Amino acid sequence: MTDAAIPRFTGDASPYAGGDPYADHRTADFPFGHLVDLADRRLGAGVIAANDEFFAERENLLKPEPAEFDPERFGHKGKIMDGWETRRRRGVSAAEPHPTDEDHDWALVRLGAPGVVRGIVVDTAHFRGNYPQAVSVEAACVAGSPSPGELLAPDVKWTTLVPRTAVGGHAANGFAIDAGARFTHLRVNQHPDGGIARLRVYGEVAPDPSWLAALGTFDLAALENGGRVEDASDRFYSPATHTIQPGRSRKMDDGWETRRRRDKGNDWIRYALAAQAEIRAVEIDTAYLKGNSAGWASLSVQDGDDGDGEWTEILPRTRLQPDTNHRFVLERAVRGSRVRIDIFPDGGISRLRLFGSLTEEGAARLAARHEEPVG
Repeated sequence: MTDAAIPRFTGDASPYAGGDPYADHRTADFPFGHLVDLADRRLGAGVIAANDEFFAERENLLKPEPAEFDPERFGHKGKIMDGWETRRRRGVSAAEPHPTDEDHDWALVRLGAPGVVRGIVVDTAHFRGNYPQAVSVEAACVAGSPSPGELLAPDVKWTTLVPRTAVGGHAANGFAIDAGARFTHLRVNQHPDGGIARLRVYGEVAPDPSWLAALGTFDLAALENGGRVEDASDRFYSPATHTIQPGRSRKMDDGWETRRRRDKGNDWIRYALAAQAEIRAVEIDTAYLKGNSAGWASLSVQDGDDGDGEWTEILPRTRLQPDTNHRFVLERAVRGSRVRIDIFPDGGISRLRLFGSLTEEGAARLAARHEEPVG
């Protein structure tokens, strides 16, 4: 789907009339929604600065859960919204009461994992008549941990990902991105003012090869290190991507759980590792999955970039315990670029960790992608 084919929403939404506040929320099935949210706070993302947050704090932009709406919640400054909301802009005088075309508010976002951005969603949920008239998004790649002042310095190069575009109230405004470069920070602009509930930045993690080389042994499947889910048999209750999120699961829906099977098959997830590597140890965690954890699991590895190579079993079908972290040291290092976990017959796991190090070939390919990260 091209950017032109993604539905566009403009104009006010109807005033809230009671009942489910999301009943009239305007949204679409975006083609990039299966990718990693690079602005997920669980990956380390943050809103590090904003020029104004009078009505609602900038940090709300990156909350992982959908925005909530309480029609009776007011404070001394007015209606308390679950999003980032700035005050109403004014002109310079009674003769010129309106803001100029250049006036706008902005927020600086540090991506949790640097990467190639494929899609952006600017969600104005519950901002029905107080959303921005238009938004624009720029991106930059700045090494280290720059301060807001350093990011706003005149020598920083910003690339426009979303040109100034009219958006709608109480709507998920989606944009396909084809910049094809690695970015670390975004500048989100709303013209001239208003409120945005949530920001989602979908893409592919592009880790720093020098950091992974310094680590030596690391989790080859982790999102933050460039691992990703390629496919899964079932995503009924929760996404398979949860299994490679940072940290341990903190509740049942923070893992991967499938529907109950009524046939003789089994469920599975296929992963692409950060690059070709040698795997030495495995963790399969069923934290918070008690009556619904997988009964057994096996692991297979594939080497090669075409996806047609032979699969080799590295962990035979093994009994799993509920709410338990299982650790396995492999008898020998196993080389591969993809891993598949099969669970039997259904249920779920919360995390999969694959510890090892990149091969010389894998490190070279990762470095090449870092220099020219065009998908």
